[in-house]
Amino acid sequence: MICWSDIENLEERKTALKQHVERLSDLQNLLYASNRYAVLLIFQAMDAAGKDGVIRHVMSGVNPQGCQVFSFKHPSASELAHDFLWRTTRDLPERGKIGIFNRSYYEEVLVARVHPEILKSERIPPALVTKNIWEERYQDINNFELHLNRNGTIILKFYLNISFDEQKKRLLKRIDDPKKNWKFSPNDIKERVFWKQYREAYEDAVSNTSTEIAPWYAIPADHKWFARIAIADVIVAKLKSLKLQYPTLKPDQLAELKRVKKILEKQ
Repeated sequence: MICWSDIENLEERKTALKQHVERLSDLQNLLYASNRYAVLLIFQAMDAAGKDGVIRHVMSGVNPQGCQVFSFKHPSASELAHDFLWRTTRDLPERGKIGIFNRSYYEEVLVARVHPEILKSERIPPALVTKNIWEERYQDINNFELHLNRNGTIILKFYLNISFDEQKKRLLKRIDDPKKNWKFSPNDIKERVFWKQYREAYEDAVSNTSTEIAPWYAIPADHKWFARIAIADVIVAKLKSLKLQYPTLKPDQLAELKRVKKILEKQ
């Protein structure tokens, strides 16, 4: 793990992240070759917290063949016609691969809680929408993640915790910098009005769904470099703890390799 006090300047930060990216690349190759575990990384945050940047920088050395990123925005009509876990379940990672959820089923206890009209659009039978619905959804999520864990999926959940003032700076930068204009959405400003409600929803969600088998990591996100290195550190440590190994060949397979090697050497 990283000793944060040792990272004092920009070059040291770049070196620390590069080292983690290289370790992650090696471990991902092991994960892919062993084909036993799947890894699911979940990223949740307020707008402009840096989820895209974290994913781009931390996963930059990973073989694309063994990693997929899925972003979940407003649900489609088809998705609204199913249970709230359905649309994300379709995109769970296969064994040997890393799946990344940029937002996830947690939107259903965050955005849907802050904006009740979203819950209404899901057409759940009224008798089932009680005052206990959020506690029930936390329970559903915990059971779902337990099921995934029992079947070999490692789950790491990251909440990028950005401050109100830092979000304002980043949104203004999106407006002032022509290269970042495309990132800006007027909806970002509208959602800032609900900052307090979102904070409360995140606090409840994290405290009720952070478990031993699927922990939440609250990452300070006002400094992008810190968030990226901290997240890379967690992922590398978890993959190392799995003690992955490359598959070993049987005697007849090794004999075949030797035979083929001799043929190649004579060519």
